[in-house]
Amino acid sequence: MPLVSMRQLLDEAAKGGYGVGAFNVNNMEQIQAIVAAAVETKSPVIIQASRGARKYAEDRYLFHLILAASELHPEIPIAMHQDHGNSYETCKSAIELGYTSVMMDGSLKDDGKTPATFEENVAVTKKVVEFAHARGVTVEGEIGVLGGVEDGHGAGGTGLEHVTDPDQAVEFAERTGVDALAIAIGTSHGAYKFTKKPDGSVLKMDLLIKIHNRLPHTHLVMHGSSSVPKDLQDIINQYGGKLRQTWGVPVEEIQLGIKNGVRKVNVDTDNRLAMTGAIRKVFAEQPEKFDPRDYLKPAREAMQKVVALRMTQFGQAGHAGDYKPLAITEFIKGYASGALDTRPSVAKK
Repeated sequence: MPLVSMRQLLDEAAKGGYGVGAFNVNNMEQIQAIVAAAVETKSPVIIQASRGARKYAEDRYLFHLILAASELHPEIPIAMHQDHGNSYETCKSAIELGYTSVMMDGSLKDDGKTPATFEENVAVTKKVVEFAHARGVTVEGEIGVLGGVEDGHGAGGTGLEHVTDPDQAVEFAERTGVDALAIAIGTSHGAYKFTKKPDGSVLKMDLLIKIHNRLPHTHLVMHGSSSVPKDLQDIINQYGGKLRQTWGVPVEEIQLGIKNGVRKVNVDTDNRLAMTGAIRKVFAEQPEKFDPRDYLKPAREAMQKVVALRMTQFGQAGHAGDYKPLAITEFIKGYASGALDTRPSVAKK
């Protein structure tokens, strides 16, 4: 099966009332773990790469590894997504390489750290939408700014400094025509999200619900949504790590989001924790081992277990065979005709 449009995955998720996990990758083992979990749970899936991942692995290595996954498992709908594109050029290069979806994070300037103005965000995102939609490629935008820093990207802070304004979210969707919209509701990049289990004072689920009610035809995205389970932290620390205690986004809050328009859920930290814990365990218990396969295999298995669990919790499990994937050329036609237009003034008619 060729790589699938992320727009189709999200549209089908909206029909079915479930979310789709978007899992970050940097290497072969992570891709294998995600796809094995998708096969195990019969799930559609979004595999995404940040700018840092594309640089680390080199573009064509990463692209062809994901392409190989789609060739080996044609029964699994796989969308390839550029995560947190920092500029028009970054998104353009991903589209030209063959990604079926891109995120233009215009909430930050090109440096990936400094908050941009609303007008700057609208201008660059609209430019990406025009280029991408002409080629059948899905576009995710962001309004508001997440906290924390991960993979060199982020404005820092707690996540509450620049939460999304519902009025601006509606205007942004109208002026850009994005397929999906990442919103800032208090979540953060990285492992150290919250110093206690988050409640309504730091995780603004009421804001998410308000935005969904005003933008029912725009797919919402939750970034910084790893749950950072204590058992994964404990394994790392048991075998020599020094993580300080932290809390992530509770799964039940993500599920509440899914009931209110969230169709894409970004997960990265949980998988990193799972792999690192498994590797540390091998090094501690079998210090004579030196073959990378001896520690990367259990690392891959640990990540697969986490991803499969998230796929079940997000509700995407069992939906891989629900629909026939459409060719990207069909999305070129759909965007050109206006049939796929998500702007509030058009979609509500």
